[in-house]
Amino acid sequence: MRRAYIFLTVLPFLAACASNAPVRTPVTTLPSAFESRVAAGVAPLSHWWTAYNDPQLQSLIDEALIKAPTAEIATARLEEARATRLANIRSAYPTGVLNANVSARSSNQLSGAQSAFQSNGVSTSEAANFDVSWEADIWGKTKTTRRAVDIDYAGKVFNIEASRAALAANVADSLFAARGLAQQLEDARESARIARQGQTVAGVRASRGLVPQADADRTAADVAQADAAVVGLTADLSAARRSLLVLTGRGTEPLSSLIISPTVGDPPLPPAAVPGELLQRRPDVREAEQRLAVAIAQLKVDRVNLFPKLTIMPGVGLARSTSDSFTGFSSTGAPTFGKVSSVVANWSIGAGLSVPVLNRPYLLATARASGARAEQAVIAYESAVQTAYGEAENALVELQSDRDRLALLTAGERSARVAYDGAKTRYEAGLDDLTSLLSAEQAWRGARSQASAARAQAMRRSVQTFKALGGGWTPGDDFKG
Repeated sequence: MRRAYIFLTVLPFLAACASNAPVRTPVTTLPSAFESRVAAGVAPLSHWWTAYNDPQLQSLIDEALIKAPTAEIATARLEEARATRLANIRSAYPTGVLNANVSARSSNQLSGAQSAFQSNGVSTSEAANFDVSWEADIWGKTKTTRRAVDIDYAGKVFNIEASRAALAANVADSLFAARGLAQQLEDARESARIARQGQTVAGVRASRGLVPQADADRTAADVAQADAAVVGLTADLSAARRSLLVLTGRGTEPLSSLIISPTVGDPPLPPAAVPGELLQRRPDVREAEQRLAVAIAQLKVDRVNLFPKLTIMPGVGLARSTSDSFTGFSSTGAPTFGKVSSVVANWSIGAGLSVPVLNRPYLLATARASGARAEQAVIAYESAVQTAYGEAENALVELQSDRDRLALLTAGERSARVAYDGAKTRYEAGLDDLTSLLSAEQAWRGARSQASAARAQAMRRSVQTFKALGGGWTPGDDFKG
């Protein structure tokens, strides 16, 4: 019997040691520098939108971070995370239940012989007990659980920070896209004006027999295409303005409340960054890191469950009862009864030892499942690191490409403007006709429209670059519990 007891006691320790395989260390090796060659600026990553020197952008982002549905959901999720963290922390404390009860009992002899010492009447009782149960933290389970709770809360905070950073980037991207549409709409209206003037000139020349009527008909088709472009861009701009209002929490306001300027601006340069900073800057990477830490902590808790559990169980109680009881005999020898009260106080102290035996296979399987989840968390963390590096590298490359393309198109637009100014001077001097002037202006407007679209694209790409580098929040200054 003694040998069997020793075997049952030692068995959980052997099982725990057998399942104590270490969790693989994630591979987070990154190059020392990005391969892309992008000039570095001094824009702050934490509040990168201030680098644009754009009051409207600043105002919209500030408003969105407070009033937008995404921001309100993030705030509610933060409150939920705080409450969940507090509940999980309290669950590791000693538990105690206060029980109180009151009862009344009435007895009345209906038939049969009644004992001389038996009384009829009402008896009452009141009792209160406070029983406590506390699991002694012999193996560090409580400490590990508390650490897992704190890590899980930090992971949720990083997830919330990521959603807020994405919201700021979406507002900036939508604003620059809308401004690009406004610029294209302005150019399209000018192109439509030029097309109508060309149609008028062609009609006059056709009526005088200077050109075939087919030339006049062709200009009419040009006018229709230009007007159609204006209609399409007008609808696109209205949709972009509405989307921006919804994004900032102003979805019910009229479009007139949001003025979109056709001026796009120039993209600022991102600050100098190295790939290793992504591990601290990117909220999604930090969240994946915390999820890995939670998985490791949970694995430790599941392994501790294989060891014996010692539970301390103190308790105190108080009871009071009142009943009609035998009090003695009268002078005639008859028994007498009266109300008798008693108060009893009690305390108890106990300890229980729980040794997992028959449920050992279940606990081992649970520990193995936790180990598999920890391995998944390792892979997820490695994937998050590689994704962050890939997005940052691609964003930097594409931003540099957009800047180079913008420089080429801007130079072409300047040349087209010079040609247009020369044609205008010759027309005013009577050396060129109106058709030559309109053709030169149309070429300049087309080049200007391409440059404006490229500038809007470069602005949007710069926003994506700041986001890819982990901008939009301040590491170490996040929400506190």
